[in-house]
Amino acid sequence: MKTTGAVAMTSVRIASAASKENLNKPSVIVDTHLHCFAGTDDKRFPYHERAPYRPEEAATPQHLLRCMDEGGIDYAIVVHPEPYQDDHRYLEYCLGVGEGRLKGTCLFFADRAGSIEQLPALAKRTPLVAARVHAYVPDRLPPFGTPELRRLWTLATDHGLAMQLHFEPKYAPGFEPLIREFKDTTVLIDHLGRPYQGTPEEHDKVIGWSRFPNVVVKLSSIPSDRNYPHRQISPTIKRLIDAFGPDRLMYGGGYGADATGDSYRAVVERCRSFLQGLSVADQAKVLGNNAARVFRFDTGRRSQA
Repeated sequence: MKTTGAVAMTSVRIASAASKENLNKPSVIVDTHLHCFAGTDDKRFPYHERAPYRPEEAATPQHLLRCMDEGGIDYAIVVHPEPYQDDHRYLEYCLGVGEGRLKGTCLFFADRAGSIEQLPALAKRTPLVAARVHAYVPDRLPPFGTPELRRLWTLATDHGLAMQLHFEPKYAPGFEPLIREFKDTTVLIDHLGRPYQGTPEEHDKVIGWSRFPNVVVKLSSIPSDRNYPHRQISPTIKRLIDAFGPDRLMYGGGYGADATGDSYRAVVERCRSFLQGLSVADQAKVLGNNAARVFRFDTGRRSQA
């Protein structure tokens, strides 16, 4: 099987050596998880007919870059959201506006005719880092155990993309055979593995994936204890830190239509507050250095700007 990869797992496997090198470089902040929306007024980029929701307010890449500048965020990953389904025109627009500061995650549907066939050309003409799969709604699950889902994984791997998984923990077992088989393909787990959307026993399966060196967890959409189910998230994050270590965790989140530079930075600092048991150097890995390395952002150019 061919593995070329901008995010091939060799990047993570040499984390120890790369980490030592990064200690002598300026730390960067990389938001690995945000969505952009054109809103309902911009007719150039309509929502897909199968969109499960349709945000009216725009969250544009121009506003994003302003918030990044004001909040001290250097780079970001635009995660293509469900309202556009597998129509990637707005994602391409956003990445063009980003001029090297933004890269993207694309959304494909392995069981939808013509969907994954778009991947090779899209990967060649845009700065993509991952292909995303949802397993979150019972009537829109990926085709677990089928050649179609394996083909998506293969195409992503062959074009240097990670596989990005957004799921309720109860669906985690369906992904494990492919995580095992494609051991050189980076697997990104969104939103801590959604611990509050499953039982502790179901989430234990996700934490157990720390035994696979190619799995990376994003500390994004960190729940508040003021919201249901009103549990402290700190113990779960500590378990993830202990299991995956600082080389396989990445910060994400904070941008939206109402974001400001101050609110964006506050989300970064909230994430940092859960990392107080780590050294300053290890905190820097989670908040940006890991993502900058794995996703190959040109940090040298940014530091000279």
